[in-house]
Amino acid sequence: MILEASPETVHWGYFDAGLRPVAEVQSGAEITIRTVSGGPTVLPPEGFHVPPELHAIHAAGVPTVPGHILTGPVAVTGARPGQVLQIDILEIGLRQDWGYNFIRPLAGTLPMDFPKTVQVNIPLDAEAMTARMPWGLDLPLAPFFGVMGVAPPPAWGRISTIEPRAHGGNLDCKELVAGTTLYLPIHAEGALFSVGDGHGCQGDGEVNVTAIETALEGRFRLTLRDDMAPMLLAETPTHWITLATDADLDECARVATRNMIALASRMAGITREEAYMLCSLAGDLRVTQTVNREKGVHMMMPKTALGA
Repeated sequence: MILEASPETVHWGYFDAGLRPVAEVQSGAEITIRTVSGGPTVLPPEGFHVPPELHAIHAAGVPTVPGHILTGPVAVTGARPGQVLQIDILEIGLRQDWGYNFIRPLAGTLPMDFPKTVQVNIPLDAEAMTARMPWGLDLPLAPFFGVMGVAPPPAWGRISTIEPRAHGGNLDCKELVAGTTLYLPIHAEGALFSVGDGHGCQGDGEVNVTAIETALEGRFRLTLRDDMAPMLLAETPTHWITLATDADLDECARVATRNMIALASRMAGITREEAYMLCSLAGDLRVTQTVNREKGVHMMMPKTALGA
């Protein structure tokens, strides 16, 4: 199944458990989802490819508050609160030959340091998998989706896409490239998975508030899990990752560490004290992002340290 981005299949700027699904798949099925990114002000000059659906989405109405264009939601048949949605990210591809990055006042890690908006369009070379920066640097691309989320708890109502929370959302974790897996706790019937905020590449922190923002296509396998603890968790071929979000970076670090202690204790069959030691000796705490009001920290633990 291919889910196109269109005015009928995107929601711009918010998550809401009350959204009606635009597609439905069985547990274990694959789906390809196409995404677009950005409002009218980020469009490049003539000569670049702009997905025509992006113009149609703009024409349907631009929100007055900031947020991301997300394709979805996709319901998973039989999904219910308390389960976990396993999202295998099978493939990610570019959908256009440009991206954009901007600095704006009152945003980012240094909100008072840059009083003027500065925006650039960045050419992308899909064959070389590089981005040409304005000063001539070719940056290697490592595409991933900044936003992957399920519906939030129904009692939350409509929430912004900007803050990552217990439903996932704007995690901005650059480790979640093709070949990795994200695990999200389910809070609403059907799970209601949405994706967007395509990034060509990004550094840990995303300090100026944007990555190379671009349109991406992803192929996913969505599987319901009844055997996992509900936490924000990811897996690469070599590492387990516990993700945490909070307005306080210190609290993020504490949650990511506690969750890795629980995971390591269970997987390696060791005590909590031994798992805490292991986290100090082999786990890497990294700042995921510092710019989404709710900040992010993730801990990476080599699978070899857990006996894998």
